[in-house]
Amino acid sequence: MSPAEVWDTAATWFPYLGSAGTAGQSGQSSEAEVVLLCLHYAGGTAATYRQWGQALGDRVRVVPVQLPGRGTRLGEEPYDSVAPLAADLATSLATHGLTRDYALFGHSMGALLAYELACELRDRGTEEPRHLFVSGSRAPHLYGDRTDHRLSDPELRALIQELGGLGHVEETIGTAYFRRRLPILRADLRMCDTYRWRPRPPLGCRMTAYSATEDPIASTTEVEAWRAYTSSSFVRRHFPGGHFFLSDDPARARLLRDLRGELNRPHGVPVTHTQPATT
Repeated sequence: MSPAEVWDTAATWFPYLGSAGTAGQSGQSSEAEVVLLCLHYAGGTAATYRQWGQALGDRVRVVPVQLPGRGTRLGEEPYDSVAPLAADLATSLATHGLTRDYALFGHSMGALLAYELACELRDRGTEEPRHLFVSGSRAPHLYGDRTDHRLSDPELRALIQELGGLGHVEETIGTAYFRRRLPILRADLRMCDTYRWRPRPPLGCRMTAYSATEDPIASTTEVEAWRAYTSSSFVRRHFPGGHFFLSDDPARARLLRDLRGELNRPHGVPVTHTQPATT
C-alpha cells in the first residue's frame, strides 16, 4: 500500500487525525502517551468525541472512529454484523500504528464494538488495550432480546424520544435531516439486535463500566455484568441522567474527569477501588 493509500484509509476511519498525524482539530500532538479510540452509539458519528481532547489533556490522543454510512462516509454501505466490522477496524488500526499504547471507549453500540475489537486484536496477537471503557451498554451476553430495527418509523422516533434523542438530535425529529438518518440508525440497531456473544476467555485489561440513573435500556445490573469480562480490575461508575448522559453536564464533565484520571494512571499500577462507585 502506497503512503497516499495509507493516508486515504486513515482519513476514512479516523477523520480527525489531521494530515500531520495529529489529532487534527483537537490540537493534540501525536506524541501523546496514550491513544484513546472512541466508538460512537447507533445512529451517531465520530463528531460526538470531537472536543474530548481538550478535556483529557496532552498525554491522551483522542481518535474518534467514523463508521460507514454517516458523516464523512455518508455514501458508504453500513455494516450489518459486528464481527466483520471489528475485523476491518482492527486491520486499519494496525496499519496506522494505533495499537501500540491504546485504550478503547464506546457508548451503547460503541461499547459492544469496543469489546469485540479488543477480542479481535487479542486474537491477532496484538497487545490488549491498557483500559476498556464501556458506557451505556448491557454486557455482551445480554444482547439478543430486542428487535428495535424492525420498528416502524413512528415507533423508532418514539423510542429515540424516550431515550432522550441521539445526542440532542431529538430537536430534529420529523425533519428531512432526521429522516435521512433513520436508515443508518436502523442498520446499526440491526447489528446490535442480531449480535450473539461467542464465549471466550475474559480480557486481561482494566475495565470501567458507566451506567446512568434513568437509562431504560442498560440497567445498573446489566452494566454491572461487564465485571465478568475482565480478569483485571473492574470499576462501575454511576451518573445522573438518561441513556445519552455523556452529552449533558454535569455527567459529561464528571465522565471526562474520570477518563482523564484513569488514562493518566501509570500503566500497570493496580486499581484498588473495584466496587461500584457513584459519582
